[in-house]
Amino acid sequence: MPHVRRFTGPSDLHLHSSHSDGTEPPAEVMAAAHRHGLHTAALTDHDTTSGWAEAAEAATSLGMTFVPGMELSARHRWRSVHLLAYLVDPDHEGLRAMTDRIRSSRLDRAQIMAERISHDYDIAWDDIVAQTTDGATVGRPHIADALVARGIVADRTEAFAGILHPSGDYYVALYAPDPVTAVELVVGAGGVPIVAHPAGRALLPESVLEAMLAAGLAGFELAHRENLPEPTALLAELAAERDLIVTGSSDYHGLGKPNVPGENTTTDAMVERIFALGRGTAPVFP
Repeated sequence: MPHVRRFTGPSDLHLHSSHSDGTEPPAEVMAAAHRHGLHTAALTDHDTTSGWAEAAEAATSLGMTFVPGMELSARHRWRSVHLLAYLVDPDHEGLRAMTDRIRSSRLDRAQIMAERISHDYDIAWDDIVAQTTDGATVGRPHIADALVARGIVADRTEAFAGILHPSGDYYVALYAPDPVTAVELVVGAGGVPIVAHPAGRALLPESVLEAMLAAGLAGFELAHRENLPEPTALLAELAAERDLIVTGSSDYHGLGKPNVPGENTTTDAMVERIFALGRGTAPVFP
């Protein structure tokens, strides 16, 4: 669907609220984005669109453009892959069924991990639930917050580096689709799929990237604090060769991470390309 340019200025397309693993409600996330000088912001909570309405109202009241988004969980073998999904239809049957399944797995996993941790540390399931807000699915970040609240660790970073680390005895894997299926679901829902922070310790295999591109992958989030220089350069070269969308974002989580809104941004030209491709829902202009 075509969109007329209605904005200029910094755009941050990766922010989280308390509807997933952020620490602030959607309206406060948009207020934080505005305080940091952003003109366009996306809410991309994990596997849910439940914060869109509140975020859209808050963003537009502040004169900002709101981009409906989601961070869809995927997995390639042992590696977690996150797919930013912009402008999807939130009522698309296939995508909704998948996100429902992922959220159910996230809750089951959290309960099993909590039971395992409780054998060695003074923490109960009620301590973990107390760290969530209405509508949010309990996940590892909430376990981390409960560990902090109980004085067992100093912060989320320590929790994820130790007790909640994937190599530890307490860890339980999350169900998630393979990356190609995830791309197909987002495209099928009219959305624009971008791989989040794709250039960490190891790139996805070339064969997987090619299959994702064939399925409709639109681009990569290359300006992100977790990306490393060498793999970022390789993906930037691929993006230039294939004329892919390249974004930059903060991955803001409120107090959950040190990331600051607008620390990385996306150009107007790339935002416009996302708007031009999205068919499932529309950006919300002030």
